Amino acid sequence: MNFAIDSLEAFLEREYKLVIVEIRETFGSTPREAGAFMLVSPTDAHGTIGGGQMEHLAIDNARALLAGVSDQVEMDIPLGPDIGQCCGGRVILTFRIGDDAARKALEAKLKHNVETLPEVWLFGAGHVGRALADALLLLPLKTYAVETRKSELDLMSAGASHRLVAMPESIVKDIAPGSAVVILTHDHALDFLIAKEALARDDLAYIGMIGSKTKRATFANWAKKEGLGDDLVGRLVLPIGGKAVSDKRPAVIAAMTSAEILVAIESYRVRSES
Repeated sequence: MNFAIDSLEAFLEREYKLVIVEIRETFGSTPREAGAFMLVSPTDAHGTIGGGQMEHLAIDNARALLAGVSDQVEMDIPLGPDIGQCCGGRVILTFRIGDDAARKALEAKLKHNVETLPEVWLFGAGHVGRALADALLLLPLKTYAVETRKSELDLMSAGASHRLVAMPESIVKDIAPGSAVVILTHDHALDFLIAKEALARDDLAYIGMIGSKTKRATFANWAKKEGLGDDLVGRLVLPIGGKAVSDKRPAVIAAMTSAEILVAIESYRVRSES
C-alpha cells in the first residue's frame, strides 16, 4: 500500500478520485481524535486516522466506494481483539466522496485550522533558532522568527514567517494570547529585555530562554533591579530543553524544547477552557 509523501495540496491536485475519511466520534481510548481525517484514492492515501487494522478497514471501504461496490458511508469500529487492536475504545468513521463540494468544504476547514493554530515566536535566528524552526515545521503550530540581523534571518526555514525588526522587544505586546515565546538572540541584554516584556503578560503559554544556570542567576539579579518579582521570574523556562538530555547540539535542544512548547500550549488550552 502506498502512502503519499507530498503535501495535502499536492495530493488534492494530483488525485481527482478520492474519498475523505474522517473520525466523527470517539469513545474511550483511540489512536486519533475526532476530526482527524485522511484522503484515500484508488492507489494512494494521504494522512492517517490512527493506523493499524482500523485504518486498513477504512481504506478498503473507501476504495470500494470509489469502485462502486459499496455504499457504506459510515463505520462503527470497536478497537478490540476482533480486529487485532487493543486500544479498547471505539471510533465512528464517515466517508465522503471528494467531489467539488466536498473539496471546498475540506479547504475551508483546513483554512480555519491554520488560522487558529497556536503561535510560536522565536526571537533569534542563530543555530538553535533555525534548528527549532525546522523542528516546529512538522507540528500543528504557526512559527514566527524575529531578528535584527537580515543575514541570519535569510538562513531561517521558509516554514517560519520572517520578521526583521530593530527592536524585537517592542512587538511582544502584539503577540496573540496562548502563544509561546522562545528567546535565543545573540545578545544577553536583548534577551533580558524581551523576557521582561513577555513576563509582563499573563496570557502566554510558554516563555523560554536559551542559556545556563549562570545565565538564569544573572537574569534573576537583573530582574530584581528592574522590579520583577520572584513569581514572574519563576515563569521563565531557562534553560530551555530541560535537563533530561545533556547533549547540547542545536537539533537536540530543538527537539526537547518542541516537546516543552507542546505541553505548555496544551496545558494553557485546558486551563482556558475549564
